[in-house]
Amino acid sequence: MNKTFLFYTSIYIVVTFWSCVIAQNTNLISDGSAFEVKAFYPKFSWDTTPMYYMFGDPKRVLLPEEVAHIAKRTDFICIEKSHGEAQLGAAELGAKHEVATFKKVKPEMKVLFYFNSAYAWPFTSYNKAFVQKKIDQHPELKKFLIVDPETKELAKRGSTYFFDVLNPEFRDWWVNTVAKGVEFSGADGAFIDQMHGFSWLRQDRSKEVQKAMGDMMTALKTKLGPDKILLGNNAHTKSAQYVFPVIDANMFEHYSNDLLSKEKLLQDWEDMLRIAKAGKMSIFRIGVEYDSVTVANEEFYKGKMRNERFAALSKEKIEYYHACYLIGAQPYSYFQYGWGWQLAHGSLLDYPELEKPLGKPKGSFVRKSADSWEFTRHFEHASVWVNTETGKAHISWY
Repeated sequence: MNKTFLFYTSIYIVVTFWSCVIAQNTNLISDGSAFEVKAFYPKFSWDTTPMYYMFGDPKRVLLPEEVAHIAKRTDFICIEKSHGEAQLGAAELGAKHEVATFKKVKPEMKVLFYFNSAYAWPFTSYNKAFVQKKIDQHPELKKFLIVDPETKELAKRGSTYFFDVLNPEFRDWWVNTVAKGVEFSGADGAFIDQMHGFSWLRQDRSKEVQKAMGDMMTALKTKLGPDKILLGNNAHTKSAQYVFPVIDANMFEHYSNDLLSKEKLLQDWEDMLRIAKAGKMSIFRIGVEYDSVTVANEEFYKGKMRNERFAALSKEKIEYYHACYLIGAQPYSYFQYGWGWQLAHGSLLDYPELEKPLGKPKGSFVRKSADSWEFTRHFEHASVWVNTETGKAHISWY
């Protein structure tokens, strides 16, 4: 046999082998096992920090330059609950508009439709009757709401009513409504907010509430079909134990400063590993509106300079919170950063650190000692150090 042929054949085999190894390593979990990618998941890469964006503007749809800014930075987004309502008349129209817009710019983009499982936000046409001046005219919908056990009036926060997940008729309506919104908007799935079912209002039935939430989310996943993404907010918690098996992705929202403690962050990293091993995606969402600086200083929440203050704080804190994400990141773990949920709350800011070459992780994080809160982790183009007790971090890029 020709020696030249054998030589080039050998090279081809070696190159092919290592190409497969490298491709597989992209999806290696930090414990060395392989992440099981589902065909309908978004594209994932360690080239730069994997980002997820979730935003809405209740007054209008996005401008072309805003679409381009976001599309450049991510393949995975959700259109928030009230987006485009004032301009188009209903939030599902805002979602439909942005799905079409982003798909035109970036066909592979995965876009989620927002719906809440607990609060009856009246932003979509499906929920317009859940307001004080209309609800009595719709007894078929009013029975879907929780009655406060103390006041005997409809329970609410501000002017927003609470859904009753224990009502099986409500669960059927809700599943069909969410599926209708996903189909109408052309979205790739749904982000479902609130997994608690207001169990604290029915403490004697809390286990029943948890099971009802699991039944409702299971029915939704079935209704959406096997190729749609179901993302649950804080579905990794014990109270959502019946929801977790059916979701495709979980968000760590960090909706309070307590959830950013050193103990909670360590638990997050352990949960990110558990979630990845289950073949599910993670969103590690940090909102600096819950940072200790803002919690201790109410002026951040008030006045015309509010967004400017938060923008400055988010720039100041980016290295620490970015490092906290990187320490626990797994394949199909995404980072979300900003403050609040509106378009103006960070989605249009430039964070150069998030666009630097990152590369695949070289292994799991290392804890300095069993009682230390210092952690390190290495990537192909970055070394990460963080101390979650002092709130300090450093990322070296190379």
